[in-house]
Amino acid sequence: MDTVDRRAVLATGALALAGAATHSASAEAQVGPKVIFPVGITTIPIVGESDVFPVRRIYCIGRNYAAHSREMGSDPNREPPFFFQKPTDAIQNVPIGTVADHPYPSLTKNYHYEVELVAALKSGGINIPTEAALEHVHGYALGLDMTRRDLQRAMGDEKKPWEIGKSFDRSAVLGPIHPVAKTGHFTKGAISLAVNDTIKQNSNLQNMIWSVAEQISKLSEAFELKAGDIIYSGTPENVGPVVKGDVLLCKLEGLPDMSIRIV
Repeated sequence: MDTVDRRAVLATGALALAGAATHSASAEAQVGPKVIFPVGITTIPIVGESDVFPVRRIYCIGRNYAAHSREMGSDPNREPPFFFQKPTDAIQNVPIGTVADHPYPSLTKNYHYEVELVAALKSGGINIPTEAALEHVHGYALGLDMTRRDLQRAMGDEKKPWEIGKSFDRSAVLGPIHPVAKTGHFTKGAISLAVNDTIKQNSNLQNMIWSVAEQISKLSEAFELKAGDIIYSGTPENVGPVVKGDVLLCKLEGLPDMSIRIV
């Protein structure tokens, strides 16, 4: 009996060890590789909600108001739409009712404002028809595409990419997102920007060459759009420089004002 008992105990122990080893190996296989350091997700507050909007990509359309296109040296009657991107961590969120400090960036001596309507997508696709494009919009925000104009122009003159003039830290300023369910879609409405209480930009969304729906459709021909993408829809004419101490006040009919101070 002792021999049998010892054999049973040994067998049971071996099975237990084998099971533990298998479980350990399985657990290790499930864990997989780990990131070597964390990278934060950029988000935008949503008005009236505790949830936030995660940003996947930032698209911007260039020269989308006829008068601005002319002041930048282009012909709005024949130029097709073109787009560029900013990194997601270029976003600076500006809470409603505040005047946020905005650092004057390095390397530039000609720092420009560009006030814009921003569309935030909840879904996407490829080759989206214009008539269905607005179905993908979750909401809208008021934004600033800040630009190191001297760097942009210098790179353009040399036929080089002008990312350094557009895609830098805090160059994508914007207020919170307002859900479409509360605001409707923005196809018209006054848009303006003042510097130290003096109006500099003053136009209407209906003056856009390419509507938000058309921008979404055109973008989807070149990229697969997805939830989390945001689109800066272009700025009116009279862009210009700011210096430290200037206070910018952005207005868009139907949305709260947004304001920053250059520091």
